[in-house]
Amino acid sequence: MYCFASAFCIIATSLEAIKIWTTILYVGMATSAPLGLLFIMQYLGFKLSKKNLIGILVIPAISIVLVATNDIHHLHHRIFEIDPVLGAPYIHQEIGLWYIIHGIFTFSSMLVAFLLVLTHWKEATKSYRPQLIALMCGQLIPIITAFVYLLGLTPKGMDPVPMVLWASSLLYLWSIHSSRLFRVMPVAKDAIFHSINDGVIVLDESFRLIEFNQACNKMMPSLTRSMFGMDFAKVWLEVTGQSIPFTWESVVKAQEFELELTNCKYQVRITALQHVNHGSGLLLIFTDITEVKNIQKMLEKQAYYDELTQIYNRRAFFQQCNQAYVEAKGTSSSFTVVLMDIDHFKHVNDTYGHAVGDQVLVHVVKACQDELKHGELFARYGGEEFVLALRGCTSVEGEALANKLCQSVELEPLKTTEGIITTTISCGVAEGTNGEDTLYQLLNKADKALYSPKQAGRNRVHVYRDYEKAKIYNH
Repeated sequence: MYCFASAFCIIATSLEAIKIWTTILYVGMATSAPLGLLFIMQYLGFKLSKKNLIGILVIPAISIVLVATNDIHHLHHRIFEIDPVLGAPYIHQEIGLWYIIHGIFTFSSMLVAFLLVLTHWKEATKSYRPQLIALMCGQLIPIITAFVYLLGLTPKGMDPVPMVLWASSLLYLWSIHSSRLFRVMPVAKDAIFHSINDGVIVLDESFRLIEFNQACNKMMPSLTRSMFGMDFAKVWLEVTGQSIPFTWESVVKAQEFELELTNCKYQVRITALQHVNHGSGLLLIFTDITEVKNIQKMLEKQAYYDELTQIYNRRAFFQQCNQAYVEAKGTSSSFTVVLMDIDHFKHVNDTYGHAVGDQVLVHVVKACQDELKHGELFARYGGEEFVLALRGCTSVEGEALANKLCQSVELEPLKTTEGIITTTISCGVAEGTNGEDTLYQLLNKADKALYSPKQAGRNRVHVYRDYEKAKIYNH
C-alpha cells in the first residue's frame, strides 16, 4: 500500500489529490515497521498478549488519524503545500511534533526487529541462517535509506524508501517460501527445543558440542555457549568432573544409561543422527528420573522393610535368604538360622498398651543390631518374632551369637513413661545339613527348637540336633 500510494502521489496534479494519497500512503507506511517487528517476533517464537499487541499499534493508528486531519491541527506537518518552484507533484513540507514522534517509533521498531534477529543468530542452525540474513537485510535496507533521505542526500522531492521496500518485501517473501515459515515454523522448532523438560545436547560428526537447550543448562549450570566447538569429552570432564561413560565406537546404536549429577538422577539416551559413520553427529537426551527413583526407593522400602523396626520384613527375608541358602548348599558351606521370640510380649501389650509394645519391639531390634556385624540377614519374622540367617556359621557359632543377643537384650532395659521394662528373648538355633532340602524345613527345625526355651522358663537358647537331645542354656 505504501509503494502503490507513493506512485499515485507522483502522478497527482493537485494538492487535494496529493493529500488523499498521502493519507492512504500512511496507512501502509505507519504500520509497515511495527508489522515487520511483529512478523519477526512471530518468526522467532515470541508470544505477545493482546494488550502488548494493541500497544505496538497505537502510535501507527494515531499517525494515520493525524495525517488525515492535519489541516485542522498541523501536528504532523506544520506546512504541507505544493513546491512553489518545482510545482506538482513536488511538495514543500515542514515537519511537526508528531512527525518526529512517529519517526522515532518507526526507526525504533525496525532497529528492535533487526537486533532480535541478530541475537538469534547463534541459536539458529546453518540451514536457517540465510533466512535470518534476509530478515536482517529487510530491516536494515529501509533504515539506511530513510537516513539518507532525512539527511537530504537524495534528489529533492524524491522519497526512495518506497522503492527499497520492494526489495525488503521480496526478502521477506523469500524467507517465508524457503523456510516454509507458516507450515514448518523453523524458529518455532528452537522454541520447542528450549521449552521441553528434557535436556538435549547436540554434537557434530567430530563429537564437538554445537548446541544444548535451556533445560540442559539448568541441569548442568557450568555448561556455557563458550564451549561450542570444544571436544565433548573435554566438555563433559569440565562440567561433571567425570570421564564420559561411553565410547564413541559404541554409539553407532542407540544407548541408554543412568547418571547422577548434583544429587539428581538422569536417564541419558544417546541417538546417532542418521549415521555416525556418515558424519551426522549425536543427540544426547537427559531425562530427570530423580522423582521416579525416589518413588521406587520408597515403594521398595515399603515392600521389603518393616515399617516399625526398619529391618527386613518376612517377604524380603525369604527373597534374600533363599538364594543365599541354595548357594551355601552348593558350596557345602555352613548355614545357620536363629529364630527369636520376645518373652511375655503379650503381657507387655496388655499391661502397658500397644504403644509401649511397639517401643519394646524397636528396643529389642536396636539391642540385637548392636551385637551384629554387617553380613547377617536380620528380619522381623512376624509379630514379636525375629529371624537371623548366618551364612558360613555353624550351629555352635550361631548358638554363641544367640547367647550374646539374649544377654544384650536383658542387660539393656527399656526406659518408658510407664517405667523401666526389662525384656528378654528366647532363641531357637538350627543348622542346615546335607539332608535339608529347603529353607522352610530349616526354619521349621529352628521353630521346634524354640519350644524348649519357652517351656523351660524363657530367656534361653536351644539348638536343634537330629541325633541328640537339645541342650538348654540358662542365663
